[in-house]
Amino acid sequence: QVQLVESGGGLVQAGGSLRLSCAASGSIFSIPVMGWYRQAPGAQRDLVARITSGAATTYADSVKGRFTISRDNVKNTVDLQMNSLKPEDTADYVCYAQIINNYGLRNYWGEGTPVTVSS
Repeated sequence: QVQLVESGGGLVQAGGSLRLSCAASGSIFSIPVMGWYRQAPGAQRDLVARITSGAATTYADSVKGRFTISRDNVKNTVDLQMNSLKPEDTADYVCYAQIINNYGLRNYWGEGTPVTVSS
């Protein structure tokens, strides 16, 4: 079994900052990719940022220059530093990990943490 547990969501004013964290635990051999998606009410789930075990990063155009993703390969954690937040960043933020374990290569998801940015 694998668990992804997120923390750090909340309410912030526009222009403020939040830091999200996600920890993976359980049956894990390696984690090639970790990342964050977000889903606003009535919208599809979209990629926010992802990072490989070699620290290569990808960002959605809408967050480039404002958000920074990082990970700790020893602790199996991934963080998302969100600065200059805008009301349109309001969504549930869901942690994602591509994990190799005794079941092979599988995608795992957290339950999500809400982020609300007020104008």
